[in-house]
Amino acid sequence: MNNVTTEANRKPAKKTWKKPTISPVRSGIQSKFGATTHNQWKDNIDGVLIKDLIDNHGSPLFVISEKKLRDNMRRLKRVFKARYPDVLFGWSYKTNYLGAVCNVLHQEGSWAEVVSNFEYEKARSLGVPGDKIIFNGPYKTRHILVTAINENARIHIDHIDELYLIEDISNELNKDVKVTLRLNFDTGYTEPWSRFGFNVESGQALNAAWRITSSKHLKLTGLHSHIGTFILEPLAYSAQVRIMCEFMKTVEDKTACEIDYIDVGGGFASLNSLQGIYLPPEQVVPSIEQYADAITSVLLEYTEERVARGRPRPQLVLETGRAVVDDTEVLISSVFADKKLPDGRNAIVLDAGVNLLFTAFWYNHHVTPTRPLDGRAEETVLYGPLCMNIDVLRASIMLPPINVGDTLIFSPVGAYNNTQWLQFIEYRPNVLMIHEDQTVSVIREAEDLSVVTAQERLPEHLKKPFK
Repeated sequence: MNNVTTEANRKPAKKTWKKPTISPVRSGIQSKFGATTHNQWKDNIDGVLIKDLIDNHGSPLFVISEKKLRDNMRRLKRVFKARYPDVLFGWSYKTNYLGAVCNVLHQEGSWAEVVSNFEYEKARSLGVPGDKIIFNGPYKTRHILVTAINENARIHIDHIDELYLIEDISNELNKDVKVTLRLNFDTGYTEPWSRFGFNVESGQALNAAWRITSSKHLKLTGLHSHIGTFILEPLAYSAQVRIMCEFMKTVEDKTACEIDYIDVGGGFASLNSLQGIYLPPEQVVPSIEQYADAITSVLLEYTEERVARGRPRPQLVLETGRAVVDDTEVLISSVFADKKLPDGRNAIVLDAGVNLLFTAFWYNHHVTPTRPLDGRAEETVLYGPLCMNIDVLRASIMLPPINVGDTLIFSPVGAYNNTQWLQFIEYRPNVLMIHEDQTVSVIREAEDLSVVTAQERLPEHLKKPFK
């Protein structure tokens, strides 16, 4: 029998053994979620190392840049004052009423814009005189209105019952009171905020103006409207100013009052990522210059007639909050645990939750590691520490493997988180401000049990927990 070697019975050649190796996969590729950004990292804020901040003040931690805050306010003033001769800025307290934040902006020339008894009293406690307070909001009690009237605050009337109350107080005090009428209307670009103020289209606003100008002590000197929040279309402001100017002309002609200022409120968007909008904020959020052009160009056009008659243009008032403060603050949070979800996704448990980052419910905040991350990026869920299923800071983000003890930066978070945060399950942490000389101040101390229970009162018969 011949020994014939065929392809079928030939043994494969023995391969040479090679030592196995592990090579890191650098992230940064495209996925169905768009371009990943975790290859970017940041280990300092205004030159101060994040590690030092955590070591000295704990985690989680809010950190505010004083330099950025001042720069934002100065830019806003510069842009608007280059386009219109008389501009006043009111800092929106509800956006962030930490005392250090407010006083930085007051030092930069902003008045206080407040919407409650508490905010009015807060502004006064910070040294803001009453005649540099703009008082908005639908709920102003008699007590605080008496104070505001005596201190010559700018009071914006929200509804007819408030008008009657202010008129009653002015008669009691026998004092002339300059007031502003808050308006609501449809710009065609935003959902009308008809809850606040007097409606223009129905004639309600004109009737209120008649009522004010027929009063013995009330003087109508201002008009105000606020058309919404996070407004991405500058033309909405053009329509707002046009409607307000037309109403101003009508009310001045019919009642012989003189309007000294027009307050267009706030609503400018910040460079945050709204959920449901998939383009990056840099592509969808207008610049301050675009907002300013939309507002001032129409205001200049519609007040030419006043100038021709020898009257000054009305003062322009803005109550911008979010666009000033949002990108000045970050939240630093530490990784406490990681786990694998049943559907195969990664999950990370952090020491900060929606109790601190309330805006996570409608923003996909930018997340930045504080060191370079290696490995293949995978879809990851970022959970907070709360024993609540809704405690989700990011429902989906592409991240490489990350270690327990690593830190992540959430930004921008300066708008509404330090006012809407909750004392819920966990204590609220330190808030720091980094000053322009790189020194660091605690501007709100972390809570402990004594802070949380300070207002509690335990009846005597309940002081023993067990019998």
